[in-house]
Amino acid sequence: MNKHSKIYIAGHLGLVGSALLRLLQKRGYTNFLTRTIQELDLTNQAAVNEFFAKEKPEYIFLAAAKVGGIQANNTYPAEFIYDNLMIEANVIHAAYQNKIKKLLFLGSTCIYPKLAPQPLKEEYLLTSALEPTNEAYAIAKIAGVELCKFYQRQYGCNFISAMPTNLYGLNDNFDLNSSHVLPALIRKIHEAKIKQEKEVVIWGTGKPKREFLFVDDLADALLFLMQEYHEEGHINVGTGQDIEIIELAKLIKEIVGFSGEIKHDLSKPDGTPRKLVDVSKLHSLGWKHQTSLKEGIKKVYAWYELQSREKSICK
Repeated sequence: MNKHSKIYIAGHLGLVGSALLRLLQKRGYTNFLTRTIQELDLTNQAAVNEFFAKEKPEYIFLAAAKVGGIQANNTYPAEFIYDNLMIEANVIHAAYQNKIKKLLFLGSTCIYPKLAPQPLKEEYLLTSALEPTNEAYAIAKIAGVELCKFYQRQYGCNFISAMPTNLYGLNDNFDLNSSHVLPALIRKIHEAKIKQEKEVVIWGTGKPKREFLFVDDLADALLFLMQEYHEEGHINVGTGQDIEIIELAKLIKEIVGFSGEIKHDLSKPDGTPRKLVDVSKLHSLGWKHQTSLKEGIKKVYAWYELQSREKSICK
């Protein structure tokens, strides 16, 4: 992939896609294809086929997906499985039909079995039952990973899959009804500080452990993989370090400057008890993350504060 290659970033306005676009522009790439959901509905096969036939992208980062936290996955499972299946099937098949040079599909480490051994190795996929709270999303994403594997096996397509751990960063989703845990905690704790509240309530016990990767680091890893990785199987992308949710909440509390207490709503589910990925395969290729969790959260909170101030001024 050279600086003038025609690169299609599916999902360029999202957390991952926007980070990819920023990085590629910074590195001197110039020839991008982007479409909003209003301009191109990736669940519409005819529209996707027409787009590929007309635009003929050379390289694809498939970062478009319907995503959300525990509550969103529990509430809208049919939407999660249908939309994600359609997006990946349409794009991957059109990429094959149009002889795309390379495609990178974004999976997720939340699709590994709920009780798989830790840290999660690539070979643990499909070895036991999934986490029920995001089963629909997981099944759809597993199908995307397997599509890439089998299109490579049967047709010789250079289609690869990356399995990023929990992500956070600029342009994250901070909607409390559909966001992941880290941005949700940033918003909750920030709003509690602004309103001078005495406490913030978090879901469950706070004991589950999670790994978090700054999305700009992921973008760097994806560009690295697009250039260096060609294997049939998927590859994990993460830090190899995890933290209890309660400790994460305390870290965010410190960064935000909230002086109240953290309380627990034990009626809410914890989700998967631990999720840490084995990144030895990626490390062996020569890539490691650069941004510490504290440094990353500081960057995100500074961005979120700025966005919040601008919104309040507009009102």
